Amino acid sequence: MHYVYVLRSVKDDGFYIGYSANLRKRFEQHLQGDSPATSHRGPWTLIYYEAYIEQADAMGRERYLKSGAGRRFLKAQLANYFKRNPIKSTASA
Repeated sequence: MHYVYVLRSVKDDGFYIGYSANLRKRFEQHLQGDSPATSHRGPWTLIYYEAYIEQADAMGRERYLKSGAGRRFLKAQLANYFKRNPIKSTASA
């Protein structure tokens, strides 16, 4: 399987959208600070993921979720999560 995922930083309330063929291993790498893109902003919480059979589909979805329309989709998709866990800083999904 191939995964697209969204992490939320406990430190600064920011978000990270990524792709991996092994979600558990990749999330552990983020938690351990082994990813240069996220090491300075952890710890992280996994708040959303999607699974795909085809790698190309997952990578295309990752690109979309990083776009303005994709971020708006995530805000709508995770509306109940954000009601219970409001964004405290100026970071945006």
